[in-house]
Amino acid sequence: MTADLVQDSWSRIDAWLREHAPRTFATLRPPAGVEEIKAAQDELGLTFPPDLVASLLRHDGALDGPETFQFSTHDRLLEVSGILDDTRFMRAAADTLDEEDEDYWQHGYVKFGSYGATSDGLVIDCRTGRGSFGAIGRFFDETGTSFGKADSLGGYLAELADRLECGRDAGVVTFNGRLLWEWAMPAHPEWGSAEDPLPAPDEQLPELDLSCTPTDLLHVSHLHRLEELGALLAVLPRERVVEAAQKQLRRLAVETGLNKYPEVTSALDALERGEVPSRPDPSDPLVLRLRAVLAQANAHRDGTRRWAAEKMVHGIWGSPYRSVCESAGIRSRLTVDWRADLHADLGGPSLPPIPDERFWGTLRNPAIDSSWYAAQNAQDQD
Repeated sequence: MTADLVQDSWSRIDAWLREHAPRTFATLRPPAGVEEIKAAQDELGLTFPPDLVASLLRHDGALDGPETFQFSTHDRLLEVSGILDDTRFMRAAADTLDEEDEDYWQHGYVKFGSYGATSDGLVIDCRTGRGSFGAIGRFFDETGTSFGKADSLGGYLAELADRLECGRDAGVVTFNGRLLWEWAMPAHPEWGSAEDPLPAPDEQLPELDLSCTPTDLLHVSHLHRLEELGALLAVLPRERVVEAAQKQLRRLAVETGLNKYPEVTSALDALERGEVPSRPDPSDPLVLRLRAVLAQANAHRDGTRRWAAEKMVHGIWGSPYRSVCESAGIRSRLTVDWRADLHADLGGPSLPPIPDERFWGTLRNPAIDSSWYAAQNAQDQD
């Protein structure tokens, strides 16, 4: 029975999360009540497939928040009340559509996983008497509902358990006790040579933004994606951030092939020796090299190396806070270890909680612009 497969799969998932992602495991809620599940079916006028009932009797969804349990589609497992709210919302939205759009959402569909930021989410077919009863699909706000994820929720959960046990090759990433789903595509830095001649200063090449300075303010929005690492970055001494920026820049140069150019490695070596770079001049060999790289990257359609060359400017002549954020942003496309690497480059201290608006509102770091949050916090105090 697939309901038995649900229990077996949840046992595997729970065991894996307890060991590898305890903070995510802690967001899984206790079982739903039998009467609550029955009331939800009555309210929707549907019969839930046995697999959905079995899953709710194991975990009544997951607590919402940055540490929540998510499927590989980044959908949070919904509790009974969330299933009701999201399904009612989808029915109301479908009622406004023309008849030819009836496949967008059917009355017998139930959403059990929610993307949160949009209406997207995981769907189970609750139309009895059909061969598709219990099948798993996904709703996309722009295109509607499509099936083919699995024939049953038990099968879908079994596949999820398999992926967790496979680890990184299946997109499974853990950091600071959390489960994350991420994939990376390493750069292919095979083109270009250290012997490539430098262009002339007046050659027609893409320009670099050389307006950055070490004292430029970083808007707090750049730290949001870094979550607890962003909070750590915001409170560490500036000299620690400077060291981390240099290490991240070195990693980025290696991963994108920029380290093959002597002008780049010389500049990074000088930074690590504590030498303060002079203001960039259009005839500076490093500037010329990076401009040449931009032109070659455009020709090779290598957006990653183009971005890396652009951000190298900010890393060498700009704010270390901005440099860390930009290096991490590019490296997140190249390696799933970017969080662990950044944590190590910051010295590996204990990580703070994932920051909320109050954290940013009370932050006092002259290098970071958190004025909007400070104003909101002040209003809350009045």
